[in-house]
Amino acid sequence: MEPGRGRWGNRAVLFDLGGVLIDWDPRYVYRPLFADDAAMERFLAQVCHARWNKRIDAGRPFAEAILERQREVPEFAEYIGFWFSRWQGMLKGEVPGTVAILRELKDLGLPLCALSNWSAETFPIARERFGFLAWFDRIVVSGEAGVAKPDREIFELAISRCGLVPAETVFIDDAPANIETARALGFDAVLFTGAEALRRALAERRMLSFKTK
Repeated sequence: MEPGRGRWGNRAVLFDLGGVLIDWDPRYVYRPLFADDAAMERFLAQVCHARWNKRIDAGRPFAEAILERQREVPEFAEYIGFWFSRWQGMLKGEVPGTVAILRELKDLGLPLCALSNWSAETFPIARERFGFLAWFDRIVVSGEAGVAKPDREIFELAISRCGLVPAETVFIDDAPANIETARALGFDAVLFTGAEALRRALAERRMLSFKTK
């Protein structure tokens, strides 16, 4: 079903993937490698940090990004290499409860799209592993688009590709910066903190009934 058609009119839901539907966290790989959590957090804040990873999400090849970082921080060269060689270990599985909500929305006929910061090199792995990704009408992947959230450009791309009316679209993301950009563009943005809170938010918008299991 194309957004803007059917019983829901122009209403639609735009999902983030990592942290909302898919439990991705580099800590699953790096926690066993460090003596304590504080050392691991320093590595993730100072070596393989979010700004560096965002460039990969925006389309920079893993090999190029890793080699450059290994030259800059040679004492962590092996661990930096794990960002790609052990990447699948960062995927734990589904975020509890959220996929069930996605299923209900799909069964109700609501147009569903996704907007995700994800490398184009690794997203095919996620597609193969998580069958529910096929439930989306459209998925906009930052690594394919060449720009990543919270940049305004990728939201505008999602609006265009998915045929969204921002004021009629619920956008769900776990990153406050992404929520801020979405709201500035007119989306009805919901900060994801868990499946129960999301269900309540959707019930308030008369998209789902509120129930706990």
